[in-house]
Amino acid sequence: MKIFKNALVKITLVCLLLLLNLIIAQPSWAGKKLADDPDYIEVTKSLESALQDKQVQGITPDFEQKITNLKYQKYILENSKDPVGICRNETEKTLLIYGEKPKKSTSTYDNELYLLSSGAETDDEWDCQGVYIPGQAATEEQEATPAKAFKIVHGTRLVVTTNPETGETEFNLPPAKVFQSGEANWFIPENLQTVLDAGITTAKIDD
Repeated sequence: MKIFKNALVKITLVCLLLLLNLIIAQPSWAGKKLADDPDYIEVTKSLESALQDKQVQGITPDFEQKITNLKYQKYILENSKDPVGICRNETEKTLLIYGEKPKKSTSTYDNELYLLSSGAETDDEWDCQGVYIPGQAATEEQEATPAKAFKIVHGTRLVVTTNPETGETEFNLPPAKVFQSGEANWFIPENLQTVLDAGITTAKIDD
């Protein structure tokens, strides 16, 4: 009976040690995942560079906003429970969004364009990486604007709406980056109709 009790105590101690090891190890696992995340690496480097530039060049409202945005992106990456970006379309029109390429894709771009209908939200197992913003033709009031890509980091829950007064597309969060064709290896077509005519797959949505 005494031997049984001693064995039970040892087993209990071993279990407690294993449990404690798991609790302690979790942050290191999370840290390793972040260390390998391209978004986290890029945001961290950009933030470090911005903070160094701040010491040398001083601060302006735009520069302060840039640092605030980078800190917020880093916070999202470090604290979000979702390992992917999630996009919700509340614009009352179909959006073009970016996501991972299919395995059989022959595209040389880093990702691919997908359709997201109004009222739909991308699935929490499907990584929404950003939104395509069409270019605008020149008018008497303003110059022409090129097509752009609005990038988000992993863990972002982006909601896209339309301003009822101006008709412009708006976002609930600032972008990680906004770039034009040639500034990143993303497909940012100027002639969108040609792309639509060729056919675009619908993004995986949350049912």
